[in-house]
Amino acid sequence: MGESPVHVALEQLVRHLEALHVPYAVVGAMALNAFGYRRATVDIDVLLTADGLARFKAACLGRGYVDRFPGSRGVRDTVQGVPIDFLLAGEYPGDGKRKPVRFPDPAAEAISVGGVFILPLERLIELKLASGMSAPHRIRDLADILELIRVRHLDESFASRLAPYVRDKYLELWRASLSAEPEEPG
Repeated sequence: MGESPVHVALEQLVRHLEALHVPYAVVGAMALNAFGYRRATVDIDVLLTADGLARFKAACLGRGYVDRFPGSRGVRDTVQGVPIDFLLAGEYPGDGKRKPVRFPDPAAEAISVGGVFILPLERLIELKLASGMSAPHRIRDLADILELIRVRHLDESFASRLAPYVRDKYLELWRASLSAEPEEPG
């Protein structure tokens, strides 16, 4: 981990979730970082079940966390000021509409990397591709995959490890990665 407010907030969040025995998986930019693509972020994205979110909120709201707004699924770490967005297992990425790719149960899919649970590379890529494909405002998700392909030196055969729904988009980005200039850091 690091010493930035986002990293400190993540460490604290992980401690709370583990103390509550709530299965979780960090997704978004923090997960990308774990796979070698360093992308700055100001928030934390975490996958939980609906029950896990309810248990976390019951135990932690008013104790270092507040709702981002009334009725919000997300919270804000009151010490570090970091927004935390919760995604729920069973829901659909991007536009939220039914599709062949959905958020998995973190208890069944998450892997430990450096003591923090994240989704395996295949699941993270599937979710980001499905998100970028279905929601035009989520184009950053597609750019993330392009950079991840480059950084991880993923090849064309990696597509066979992905859900059929996202394979063509992966291959399109893989082909683009062969000629595109790498993104300049920060």
